[in-house]
Amino acid sequence: MANPEILLTEEQRLEFTEIHENISEWAIAKYYTFTDQDIDIINRHRREYNRLGFAVQLCCLRNPGWSLGNVTDFPSSVLTYIAEQIKVDPKAIEKYAQRENTKLEHLQELREAYGFRNYSETDYSSLSKYLMPYAMESDNISRLMRLAIDELKMRLVILPGITTIEKIVTEVRQIADDTVLKLINESLSQEQKNKLDELIESPVENHKTTLGYLKEYPGQSSPRAFLDVVDRLEVIRQLELNLNINAIHPNRLRQLSRLGSKYEPHSFRRFEDSKRYAMLALFLYDLSQSLIDLAVEIHDKQINIFLLKGRKEQEELQKSNGKSLNEKVIQFVDIGAALIKARNEDLDPFKTIETVMSWDKIVESVEEAKNSQGL
Repeated sequence: MANPEILLTEEQRLEFTEIHENISEWAIAKYYTFTDQDIDIINRHRREYNRLGFAVQLCCLRNPGWSLGNVTDFPSSVLTYIAEQIKVDPKAIEKYAQRENTKLEHLQELREAYGFRNYSETDYSSLSKYLMPYAMESDNISRLMRLAIDELKMRLVILPGITTIEKIVTEVRQIADDTVLKLINESLSQEQKNKLDELIESPVENHKTTLGYLKEYPGQSSPRAFLDVVDRLEVIRQLELNLNINAIHPNRLRQLSRLGSKYEPHSFRRFEDSKRYAMLALFLYDLSQSLIDLAVEIHDKQINIFLLKGRKEQEELQKSNGKSLNEKVIQFVDIGAALIKARNEDLDPFKTIETVMSWDKIVESVEEAKNSQGL
């Protein structure tokens, strides 16, 4: 849950309210190039310092979006670029800065000429409604601030104080956080919540918690590691975390899950119930998916190890049988040649065969061949 008291730092505020001294030429051209219509309106003012001051006020309202009085540092590179377009000396701004009444008159003129208007309560309501879907997606306050500022600028609203925008963003983020946590907690029964609490409690003082066990890496790929992963999956499966969270943006779910993965078991105890249960449930849900992937990975590695081992044994067997097979082939050739000779020369085939191999050796060779083939 967002803490309403956590606001932007001064440095972060300056990121939104100031024009940076090291602004690029591309950004200068993008934000501060005048149209022909702009030039015509600017040139309605007779004195150089009034033309330059009016032009600078117009640029401030467009980017960063505040009136000139709220922009304390105006880079010389931007001022020079503006002055060159309207053909005046940049130093003329010094004289304009002394004329508060003129600045106010020009600001009113800019409202009338371009449709700029002051921030109102109506803008508060509409901006809150605009930001809510983005807050439901992510609780990043800097992103929400940028979205709020860009939306107000698009509506030609002269930006209020930075703390006013910050307050809206913080309130919207708080509502979004509460909504997300509420949806997750509504998917959990009281029994499941009790079991989640048990995961972060040590069964015996100074002993490892169940959550600590679940978060441990099972070690190198092995049958034991596979069984360990299965055991952890069974612990999570017993929680029956069938969460009804389709209405929550996946990015939000990932944020809470990653947040849950960072904390040690005892650290969860300092969170209020709704956030503790949400983080634990989402982390364990994602952990179960990771453990399934790990189990498959270990299984595949073990199968490959067995296949490789079997392949090596087969190669050794083939290598061993190869020599015996070659001997059998040679013996077959010799016996075949003896039979051919016996037929051609009308000799006794058995006596002719025994001239190349004894009968006992023939019987032994046949038995060896049958055994090698499992016959």
